[in-house]
Amino acid sequence: MDTKTDKVNYVWYASYGSNLSRERFLCYIEGGQPKGSADVEIGCSDNSLPIKEATHIMQHPLYFAKASARWQNQGVAFIGLKKEEKHHTYSRKYLITEEQFKDVVKQENGVAIDMDLDDIKQRGLRTLKDTWYGTLLYVGEEDGYPIFTFTADFDSDVPVTKPSKQYLGMIINGLRNTLKLDRTEVVNYLSTKPGVADNYSREDIEELMG
Repeated sequence: MDTKTDKVNYVWYASYGSNLSRERFLCYIEGGQPKGSADVEIGCSDNSLPIKEATHIMQHPLYFAKASARWQNQGVAFIGLKKEEKHHTYSRKYLITEEQFKDVVKQENGVAIDMDLDDIKQRGLRTLKDTWYGTLLYVGEEDGYPIFTFTADFDSDVPVTKPSKQYLGMIINGLRNTLKLDRTEVVNYLSTKPGVADNYSREDIEELMG
């Protein structure tokens, strides 16, 4: 038995934004430029593919805010810090190594962030950096591995903003091709989200699906 392999610790990374698209997420693992994005991702130091992935539902509200240079200087996805049963946010969880997860967090924030995942699991959430995705959340466990995601510490106290067609299209790609939602489910899901609701009609969302 390979004792070196046995020492590798794995965690689930649950994505609710553009990384719902497996193609986009793999740019964080392998490096490359996602379709519609202005940035080329450097990838992880370990380019190994996720060993497992699955759909995961989070009871945290999804909204769009800020303006990202990566995505046409328009809004990007965040989730609220408080869990509430009434909320239903789709995510895709990828089982990757702890080091890969830290590399993904680094790429999302543009800076390395020291983290103790055991501490975050005990606390439930912790803001490690005053950056858009510098607040890490522990959102459950599956198959003996903890599930983590990240968002902003400003919660939903900021004005919502319109996501670009390219960014929303990447999320739609993930919902359709990775999570296998049908067209009606995608429209019903996105049309109610702050940032989308006031800027895209149901017909607009339909059109983005092609």
